[in-house]
This record gives sequence, structure tokens and C-alpha cells, in this order.
Amino acid sequence: MRIVIVGTGKVGTTLAEQLSMEDHDIFVIDQNQTTVDHLVNTLDIMGVCGNGASYQVLLEAEVQKADLLVACTSHDEINLLCCLVAKKLGAQNTIARVRNPEYSDQLVFMRDELGLSMSINPERAAASELYKLLKFPSALQIETFSNKRVEMAEIKLREDSVLDNVYLRDLHKTYKGKALICSVQRGNQITIPGGNFMLKSGDKINVVARADDMYDFFSSLGRTLPEARDVMLVGGGRISFYLARMLTENGASVKIIDIDPKRCAELSRLLPHAMIICGDGTDQELLSEEGIDTMDAVVALTGFDEENIILALYAQSATDAKIITKINRPSLAAIAESTGLGSIISPRVLTANIIVRYVRSMQNSMGSNIETLHRLMGGAVEALEFRVNDTFPQTHVPLMHLRLKPNILIACISRSGQTIIPGGRDYISVGDRVIVIAAGEHFDDLSDILAEDV
Repeated sequence: MRIVIVGTGKVGTTLAEQLSMEDHDIFVIDQNQTTVDHLVNTLDIMGVCGNGASYQVLLEAEVQKADLLVACTSHDEINLLCCLVAKKLGAQNTIARVRNPEYSDQLVFMRDELGLSMSINPERAAASELYKLLKFPSALQIETFSNKRVEMAEIKLREDSVLDNVYLRDLHKTYKGKALICSVQRGNQITIPGGNFMLKSGDKINVVARADDMYDFFSSLGRTLPEARDVMLVGGGRISFYLARMLTENGASVKIIDIDPKRCAELSRLLPHAMIICGDGTDQELLSEEGIDTMDAVVALTGFDEENIILALYAQSATDAKIITKINRPSLAAIAESTGLGSIISPRVLTANIIVRYVRSMQNSMGSNIETLHRLMGGAVEALEFRVNDTFPQTHVPLMHLRLKPNILIACISRSGQTIIPGGRDYISVGDRVIVIAAGEHFDDLSDILAEDV
């Protein structure tokens, strides 16, 4: 596919990196010549320096031949104008990054009137992910599928875990319900495990279960934390605004600490049910005065990755609360994980994943459609939800007889409102939603998981 990306900031760069690895024809536009040259040279893509809303620049990028244009500059209005001009020139699909909360209530109108295929708010998407984690603090990460009927949680097994030295085939002896451990990270090694795989303390695992059963699974491990009701947010940016609004609407008590008096005054007006504190969120004395040790959760959301890491490390030593850290730079995220920090979230990666899912759905013309895509284990594993139609060649074949490519696992089947954690005798049927776990390979269609001689 030919994809034009306007804006080479955090989101644009991450998107160009991911899509170029999937063999798309990528063309980037930005007014920063140095950034464009760097991406062109390192990713083997094409690019031009200029204003992405300019008619002439878009013609130079041959946007009229584009299957998709993604506008992700730092200015919402320029993104919308880029999409409008590109659509008039003949681009098949357009996606705009729109961050201003004032536009959030009119996005449906703008999509219809401007012909947008999709609009994305990275901060709102990040806040939604954070909200899920605060509802389920025992997990390092939690993803949802099948209209929230199925959940996938990432957990790190403690030293005293009841699953230490347990074979997966014996999991039912610890947990009587239906759950499936679908991927394991041990050190730097990622495994899609079978029944003979033995779990070890320190493993990072992803488990799939019905939403109603996930709490019971955590209870069986003896590590269920209650929903976070007292939450401290350090940093008063857009993510904090969206997250605080979600939390207070659900009855939670929220404190926001920000160093900018003007921003604090604005947040006080926008969030009347939250407590806004003007001060330095890295000041340990201030954090202590504001009761960090009594919080259910502390979320580091300043604009600086290093500051967020330092804050999270201090919070980890000062409280037993759930700690979540916003980190955008992959190198720093890896360092933070090695220190044992809890949950880490990256708005630019979340946004790029949403767009990649859309791109794969556009490509899809065979037996199914991608409904959901989540990247796990630092991007080494993908969890994809497909909807099956009548061109999938292996319907009603028992899974034990289904010949799959290596490192593939069918984790869940949703059928007519029923959630199936499958065994060998279960099968895939037309109309099902199927969750597939894959390591080391990208898939656009459910048929791609079958061995080539099938």
C-alpha cells in the first residue's frame, strides 16, 4: 500500500518505522529537513520537506495515488486541512490526529463533512488505557476484545507465586475456571507455550479469560488488588485531564499535581471534582504532604520521560500503590522495565498501533477482517482479533487437526455472545470472532496463520 505520513514527530516517526517493516510504500512530509533526511536514510522510504497542507507539496508526494494519508503534525487544524486537501486530490483514505478536547464533541461531524476515515486523539486513547489499568491494578497491562467480553492481562509472577514450577497442562489444579496462558517472557526470550511448558517465578505472562473470570484468576494467584479509588496524577497535561474526568465521573478521588500555575487554574475550572495542587511533582516533601503513601495509585504523566521514571521509582519506595509511568522513548522504557517498575504506557505507540490495525484491515480481502490488534511483550507478540467469513478454508475443522504456522496460538473464540477458551475439539465457524496470538510474524488475515500446504 502507498501511505503518506504528514508530520515526523513522535507518532509520525513510530508509524513510519512500523509500517515500513511491513513492506508498505511510505512517503513522509515534514518541514524539518533533518528529520525527513534521517527517516529516508534509515528506513529506506521516500520523503519531502514542506508544508503538508500545501497543494503543491501533496502533489509532489503523489497523494492522488495514496491508499492512505495520515496527518499527525502537532497542529490539529493543519491535520484536518491536510486530510481535506488530500481527499480532494484523490487519496482513498485519510486519518487525522486531533488532540484538542474542544474538538472531541464534534469529531463525528468533522469525519462526515471532511471525509475522514478516522480521527485519533493520542492523549484520550492513553487515558482510556490508564483507566483500564486502574480498574484492574493487579495487571501490568490489560487489553479487551469482543466488545469487552474477553480480557487479556499481563502479569509478572512473584517469587512466591503459586504458579512457580507448574506445567501449563496442570494449570486447572490451581485455577478451576477457564483461562489460557498464551505467551511467556523469560528474560529476553518470548515463548508461545504448549502444555509441557513449565512456568517460573519472574516470568511475565499474558493470560486470556472471559471478563467475568479474570478476577477469579487473579484471586487464585492470591494477588488481587481492589479498583483504585484514590489516585494521584503528577503532571497536568491532556492525558491527566481525560483520565481525571473518567475517574471522577466514576466516583474516584483524584489529585493532580502540576508546576504551572496557569495550567492549574485551567484544570480547576475544567475539573471541579478533582483536587488541583500547584507544585513540583518531583518534590518528595510535597508528595509526602499530599499523602502519596495513602494512595491506591500514582501515575507519572509529566512531559519528561526521565522525570517520570525518577518519580515512579520514588513512589515505588514510598507506597504500595499501583505505579504507572508514561514513557515515550523505547530505550528508556526498556531501562524502566529492568528496574522493576510496574505498568508503562506510551501514547505514541498506542496511536501507531491503532493506525496499523486500520491499515491491515484495509489490506484485508480474504477470509476475515481484523477487529482488534494489540502488541504485547514490548511489541514482540501480537494479539489479533479476526472476524471470520465464509472464505476461510478451514471452518468446522477441530483445532487439534488444524495445521498452523510455528509460534501461533488460537486463544479464544467468540460465537453468538458465547466466549470459548478453546480446546483441541473446538473449531472455527463463519461469523466467529477469533483471537490469535502470534510471535515473530505479521498477519493481515486469519488464513495467514495456516501452514502453507493447507
